Amino acid sequence: MFSFKVSTMLLLACSIIRAVDSTKKVTTCYNGDNVQRLSCDTGVIQVHSALYGRKDNETCSEEIPPNQLADTTCSLAGTTALVKTGCDGKRECELNPNTVRTSDPCRGISKYLQTIYSCFPAIHFATCEGSLANLQCDQGLQIRVYGADYGRRDTTTCIYKRPDAQVQNVLCSAPSPKVAERCNGKNNCIITASNSVFGDPCPGTYKYLEVAYICEYPTTNPEESL
Repeated sequence: MFSFKVSTMLLLACSIIRAVDSTKKVTTCYNGDNVQRLSCDTGVIQVHSALYGRKDNETCSEEIPPNQLADTTCSLAGTTALVKTGCDGKRECELNPNTVRTSDPCRGISKYLQTIYSCFPAIHFATCEGSLANLQCDQGLQIRVYGADYGRRDTTTCIYKRPDAQVQNVLCSAPSPKVAERCNGKNNCIITASNSVFGDPCPGTYKYLEVAYICEYPTTNPEESL
């Protein structure tokens, strides 16, 4: 069981989303199989925007013929939402070309992925499959889940006494709204990291639940105070 409690001062800081690290911009040229990596030393990723396509003729232009840089107004719709789904609430996130290359927004044009994000000061932890995740706030504060994934994204988390074959698939992480549905608005909340709750995104792989959340003061509906 994972139990986490933070001092009121830290929780208040976490409840103010405005308090984030400086904004970061990462650009990855997608002429080959390059992987874009987002990471936070502290806190978790909060994606602000993402562009897959081309908006100028200078970015990722080295050794590219001029005719492949001509269209600077092409971008794939929905890229920001796609990257947010895959990366928000995580400390690290890798995006390979196939993650965002769902279609070609500008045929014959050399494209790139450019992501702008910040590191958001949320509480972050992982709970191994079969164990209980305990989200907890100080008295007077309530949970707001920022992101939750069930699956596996690395070969180092929750591997104790596990055969290698059960921890090698690191491409099976599935974002889930279930933690938010069960825990948002509560002072504390316990949820089981199991296939029965989240489904099985990768049979045969030993999984874990990764959660990022903040503790905030309850919002008051003005109509309720009348």
